[in-house]
Amino acid sequence: QVQLVESGGGLVQPGGSLRLSCAASGFTFSNYAMSWVRQAPGKGLEWVSVINNGGDSRSYTDSVNGRFTISRDNAKNTLSLQMNSLKPEDTAVYYCAIWPLGVNWSPTGQGTQVTVSS
Repeated sequence: QVQLVESGGGLVQPGGSLRLSCAASGFTFSNYAMSWVRQAPGKGLEWVSVINNGGDSRSYTDSVNGRFTISRDNAKNTLSLQMNSLKPEDTAVYYCAIWPLGVNWSPTGQGTQVTVSS
């Protein structure tokens, strides 16, 4: 079955950087667009970024555009999110997901916690 395992989160100071990874298995990774979604404490799910199956088309939510970069390695079945110039409002649990999400999508993995704080 589809398995998505996120890693790379942690505690970082404002202005710092982190690189998240997602290991995918159980499906043909290179056939699907992939996305990152986050959930801040006490808030709903927020779409962050999407990349097409070939890796040559990307989109970002306005609040992270210019600071985050999504990428993928289809040979290794991995999805990444490079996060620079982190802000406290980026604090959230980050999940990777097959795109599109679907109306009633909910996370299937454990996610990875990102905390931006001084």
